[in-house]
Amino acid sequence: MRLLIRAVIAIVAALVLVVGGLLLLPGEKIAGIAADQVEAQTGRRLSFDGKVRISLWPVLGVKTGPVELSNAAWAGADAPPMLRAQGLSIGVAAAELLTGEIRVKEITVNAPELNLSTREDGQGNWVFGSDPAPSGAAATGESGSLPLAVERIRLRDASLTYAAFGAVPIEQKGVDLDLRWPDPAGAAELKLTLRPAGEAVEIDAEIGRFGAFLEGEVASVGATLRTGESRARFDGRASIAGDASGRVTADLKNTGKVMQAAGLDDPGLPRGMGQAVILGTDLTYTTDGRLALRDLDLQLDQNRLTGAADLVLSAVPQVTAQLQAGDLDFSSLGAGGASGADAGSAQSGWSKDPIDASALGLMNGSVDLTVQSLNTGSVVLGPSKLNLSIDRARGVLAMAPMSVFGGSVTGQLVANNRNGLSVGGKLNANDIQLTQALGQLADIDTISGSTLAQIEFLGVGNNMDAIMRSLSGKGWFEVGKGFFTGFDLEALMRSGQGNGGSTVFDSLTASFTMKNGNLDNQDLLLLLKAIRAEGKGRIGLGGQDLDYLFTPQVSDGAGQAFSIPVRLKGSWWDPSIRPDLSKALEADIEAKKDELEAKAKAKVKEKLEAELETTITDGQNVEEVIKDRLEEKAKEGLLKHLGGD
Repeated sequence: MRLLIRAVIAIVAALVLVVGGLLLLPGEKIAGIAADQVEAQTGRRLSFDGKVRISLWPVLGVKTGPVELSNAAWAGADAPPMLRAQGLSIGVAAAELLTGEIRVKEITVNAPELNLSTREDGQGNWVFGSDPAPSGAAATGESGSLPLAVERIRLRDASLTYAAFGAVPIEQKGVDLDLRWPDPAGAAELKLTLRPAGEAVEIDAEIGRFGAFLEGEVASVGATLRTGESRARFDGRASIAGDASGRVTADLKNTGKVMQAAGLDDPGLPRGMGQAVILGTDLTYTTDGRLALRDLDLQLDQNRLTGAADLVLSAVPQVTAQLQAGDLDFSSLGAGGASGADAGSAQSGWSKDPIDASALGLMNGSVDLTVQSLNTGSVVLGPSKLNLSIDRARGVLAMAPMSVFGGSVTGQLVANNRNGLSVGGKLNANDIQLTQALGQLADIDTISGSTLAQIEFLGVGNNMDAIMRSLSGKGWFEVGKGFFTGFDLEALMRSGQGNGGSTVFDSLTASFTMKNGNLDNQDLLLLLKAIRAEGKGRIGLGGQDLDYLFTPQVSDGAGQAFSIPVRLKGSWWDPSIRPDLSKALEADIEAKKDELEAKAKAKVKEKLEAELETTITDGQNVEEVIKDRLEEKAKEGLLKHLGGD
């Protein structure tokens, strides 16, 4: 709109200053003199195609046929005219004309085509005087200093093309402009209709001290934008250069339709993300691209956020924001996702569809968010403080803390898309309730207990399958007293002495490492009343398989223990679960081996005592006893032999 107003005012001023004093001349002379005067003042050639007629009623003025105003010389010989129109009508006040004052009642341009452009140094082709007037052109007369007032300017069905140097041209068609400016020292009213995509976008504005505004001074501005049922309003101060400060309010009934009316794609926002928007904020904008929002009150459907934000608008916008919210509901984000009951769709493995992480490169900056609750559709957070920072396509979500699953989580999650996608994090969990965690994440409600945990992980890849197969890291968890439902390990191991279909345990602990998408655990320990269960093995996070040995062991209270190792092997979705008899036999053989060795030693001891006619006490070295006894026997035999002689 700023460029359009500048261009229109520049063209109108050039025309009006040479027309007023010519209205008493024949039409054809008016055309020739007007063309010479415009060229002398602007360096541009004004040409008329057809007759120029004098209009006496209802307004004194001039009407033309098709008209063209040449482009700037630097635009090149092949450049289209800066202005081309099917007709031009200028009406002036006769009484003021007789006193030497030009008061234009109305200027109407029918079906104009405006071709606006800038050169490398930023100068626009609507800036006149940059091109020298050709030799022989009429000199500027006194008409250039005549007082000028324009009561009304109208453009009907205008086409606008704007080509900034080195950029793709922007085109607008079906533009209507109606500018009313009855007092040269006073305010102006502007009605502008744009149709970027066919749907009308209407702008009604009131601009105080419009003359000073056109000269670059700051003036009061009130503007309303409407399209369909949506509207936005600005009340404050602004300059034609683009600086603005004031209050902005908006009520967008349908954001998708507003985007389409602006010539943009409907983003298809889910409910809660801004299908409808209500906005109120104090705004300050400067022409170097800095936008400050204060006293911000933003409602996205049922979600409301307040706070402040600063933006630096550039190729990659820089954002800094501090936002607060009550209860945020983004449950629609999880709508249609796979639930625990719909696991069959995952049995073929992780998705290999490419992950589009390009959004990480759309902005840099930091956003602080404090919420009372946040429902993502799969996870419900309690009071939480989150910080999202993005720097050159690397995003970090810090939790300090995040209330979730009845406990809290601190740490950070990282997504880096600088040289391919990688995801990682380091999280500490405290007092997490397994019923809530597994229920919300995996639709599992059969395990209860309070958990402490820590995990570090890193995955690399441009799809979920690659990330899961590359996972590395480590972690541990501890679960206090809890229970499993639907499986009674105590009843199984102790012949009916159980807990009515549940396994009540005193503690559950484990640590693990991850490498190449495989989780390795060697120290799982589950303690129940008189039962100890250990576990170790591999869980394939990438391949969705496992090879795990679970060994429950029950004591009979008399020092004897009985165990039945169980091996889980195969895919997550259909694992083979069988008692590992080889492990059971190995344990039994070891026990029998010890028992047989003890019995054998006892018999050998008894036989030796009988043969050696001595007693071997516990702790004595049998070899030494045999050696000593043989020495005694030898001495006795030797003494007998000597006595016999």
